[in-house]
Amino acid sequence: MTRRGILAAGLGSLTLGSLAAACSPLGMLNTLGPRDRGVGRVARDLAYGDDPRQRFDLYGPKWAPGDPTLPVIVFFYGGGWDSGSRTLYGWAAQALAAKGFLVALPDYRVVPQVVFPAFIEDAAQATAKVAEVAGRYGGDPARLGVAGHSAGAHLAMMIALDRRYMAAVDQPNLIRAAAGLAGPYEFLPLDVPASINAFGRAPDPTLTQPVTFVRADAPPLWLGHGTADTVVHDEDTVILNDRMHAVGGRSEAKLYPGLNHADLIATFSPLFRKKAPVLDDVAAFFHRELG
Repeated sequence: MTRRGILAAGLGSLTLGSLAAACSPLGMLNTLGPRDRGVGRVARDLAYGDDPRQRFDLYGPKWAPGDPTLPVIVFFYGGGWDSGSRTLYGWAAQALAAKGFLVALPDYRVVPQVVFPAFIEDAAQATAKVAEVAGRYGGDPARLGVAGHSAGAHLAMMIALDRRYMAAVDQPNLIRAAAGLAGPYEFLPLDVPASINAFGRAPDPTLTQPVTFVRADAPPLWLGHGTADTVVHDEDTVILNDRMHAVGGRSEAKLYPGLNHADLIATFSPLFRKKAPVLDDVAAFFHRELG
């Protein structure tokens, strides 16, 4: 079987199962898949806290003083809030970087080490630290957006919509735009192990849901979902988009026919890019909103 066939077989098995099971095989693209050229990892293991998982890498072109600065994207990978590693998602960050961004790829603490809201607090803390150091690597912190896939999309939307998280790191207005891919945004009642373990101790479960915090003055949102996603159904994207519109917020949603949960992020890879223009759509959104 060819390398493409091996990857397609592995990703084709991701139509069922938990968020964690769905996301982890995407790491195969990190070792077997081709990478976009002209960009790469420009910094690694930058700390935003004391815990070993509170680290991030940066992807972009080599930069020297005097070169143009780039808009910044902080990308959060998925894993059901209980797994994942930035070492498996460099290919996705590199794909975004090749579209003209400085891209930060953070780790964050996960279950069982922590539960809600610690991983969201990590997302906010990482985003603030990225803004602090972006200028050293060619990024413009005044043009910063956040994005994520699956559980990572949940993190991105929570820190973009719930004011408390970025206010807690003294950056209430830092996030200028947010994109979510196959994200869980309205998943009450908690009825699967991943969400129960991550959010089951929350005194008020509604505070775990991005849809709770829709507001007219939120950063503009882009929401993408595959219509064949059986892990996180596309109705989550439709609901969040509709509720943003209902309060006068800026949001756009795009549903990709036939794509499942893993497909949506796998299309960032050159191997699967022809399946759907997800990467181009995300990049166009951020260039439009961040300049």
